[in-house]
Amino acid sequence: MHPQQGCARQLDRKAGRSRYDLGEIFRAHIDAFRDRHFLSPLQAQVVRAICACRTAQLGGHLDVCRDCGYRRPAYNSCRNRHCPKCQALDQHRWLERRLSRILPVGYFHVVFTLPGELASVGLRNRRLVYELLFRAAAETLLTLGKDPQRLGALLGITMVLHTWTRDLRFHPHIHAIVTGGGLSLDGRRWLSTGEKYLFAVKLLGRLYRGKFLGHLARAYKDGQLDLPRDLAEDGGFDRLLSKLYAKDFIVYAKRPFAGAQQVFSYLGRYTHRVALSNHRILNVTEQAITLATRDGKTVTLSPEELIRHFVLHVLPRRFQKIRHYGLMASANVHSRLERARALLESTATATQAETSHPIPIESETTNELLQRLTGIDLAICPACQGPRLQRFPLDPPAYARPPPVAAA
Repeated sequence: MHPQQGCARQLDRKAGRSRYDLGEIFRAHIDAFRDRHFLSPLQAQVVRAICACRTAQLGGHLDVCRDCGYRRPAYNSCRNRHCPKCQALDQHRWLERRLSRILPVGYFHVVFTLPGELASVGLRNRRLVYELLFRAAAETLLTLGKDPQRLGALLGITMVLHTWTRDLRFHPHIHAIVTGGGLSLDGRRWLSTGEKYLFAVKLLGRLYRGKFLGHLARAYKDGQLDLPRDLAEDGGFDRLLSKLYAKDFIVYAKRPFAGAQQVFSYLGRYTHRVALSNHRILNVTEQAITLATRDGKTVTLSPEELIRHFVLHVLPRRFQKIRHYGLMASANVHSRLERARALLESTATATQAETSHPIPIESETTNELLQRLTGIDLAICPACQGPRLQRFPLDPPAYARPPPVAAA
């Protein structure tokens, strides 16, 4: 049985569970979708997982109270990273591990985007384009940070890849959380940026554009790009590059974070977000599904369009969508990051107190984590409040079990 089984359901309940469920939509319409559209093996695997999540197909357990006879079935979660119902506890555990690395300084939020002209290239070369997006964004920030005319220090950076807009269109972009300063290159001082300013966004955009297109051109030269026909024809890719070099790459800096706790809260919303959460599904009929987008606006898609748009955002297998650079890179966590923290201790502020974390999260059980987050104890009967809940396994139905393997 999955150790997190049943717990995400309790987190959903505490947050106010959505009326609609993406899994139900998939189960109702996926057969008709397959008749008209091709799914890659990985996309098909994700769809199967979401369809099966928290259903009898995956098995589960039955809690029975020995005092009052209360019975509560709960089915296993699929734990697929694209599933809107399976991120809650993984997210909290990840966040609490990261909390110990947050420095008591200000932070900036920088977003790196790609122009629409690259959408067709990105769809055909997802892994490569996502890798280049991370590389170019990180190199841009680290290069400017180390420039002695600007800061002359090593920044701390955490980046998260998102590939969607609120209406599920394909739009790869990076959210970067950047320390408001860095460790001097000689390791002796902490050098701070201004409270409201990291680097000029036009400078960021131009340097980022040059780095990304330079990497893309090298990938093309090395034969790594699968191009659509119009770009694969003579001179097509070179014309695209020329057009893109003449175009601004949009990089924008959002309002700086007020402190470490605000950074923590932000990461909680963004790191494990999937393309479509159940809470954004406002209405479902046989012909149309209405989604919340932004600023009170909505978009309505047919079930076929919804599934087609959703599977565009399935990440390549084992692709890391959260990455750390500079002081936050794994190679620096126990050296330069700790040096930076030591230098900042002499000017400790209330912000630093926010980063203290006395909870022994590594030894915390799933039930203990759930009880801390929600106040719900899975060992207590919700009907009579007695402590005599007994758990019995619920096996998947026979049709959902894999066939037996014949002896060799």
